[in-house]
Amino acid sequence: MNIIYLHGFQSSAFSIKGQQLKAYCQAHTQHQVHLPDLNMPPLEVLRMLSVLIEAMSDVALVGSSLGGFYATQLVAKYKIPAVLINPAMQPWSLFRNLFGSELLPLKVTDTWVLDDSQLDQLEHLAVPFVQDADKILLLLQQGDEVLDYRVAQGYYSAAPHASVMITDMQGNHAMDDFADKIPLLLEFLSYSISNSIK
Repeated sequence: MNIIYLHGFQSSAFSIKGQQLKAYCQAHTQHQVHLPDLNMPPLEVLRMLSVLIEAMSDVALVGSSLGGFYATQLVAKYKIPAVLINPAMQPWSLFRNLFGSELLPLKVTDTWVLDDSQLDQLEHLAVPFVQDADKILLLLQQGDEVLDYRVAQGYYSAAPHASVMITDMQGNHAMDDFADKIPLLLEFLSYSISNSIK
């Protein structure tokens, strides 16, 4: 299995969860973990990820926060399985609320400046309801200090498009106990891929 880990906003290919996933897979499985840098405008992110997905077989996604938003769009496009970790819902509204017009455009990295047009891109990219919901495992924590877990809970559980969901009490946006969940998420992704091949 080829697992693409999609990091969150203001993170990088060296994110802690991505490194934990890669280290676990190297030690215990034959799975390959890919850690692309997503610090670029949204349309460029999805173009780059599309090229990566189309170049490999048995692809699965693990996405955290903004990476979870991207993963949702890619599941809809490619019908591949994904695990979402405290995914960002409506990131265009989130970023406008967080940064406001006084901080936008916002320099995120030396090579990427986030502006209003990119927030509009995010809004246009969003699928109105979760597609291929049975291919998604949602990991939420009620203690998320950045996002209201109930928004994701509502979106990913709306009938008839309901995903598998695990919601922990307490916790935080970073999901500090992510390493403990790796065996579970790998089992889900492997099962989803094997079922889609049949």
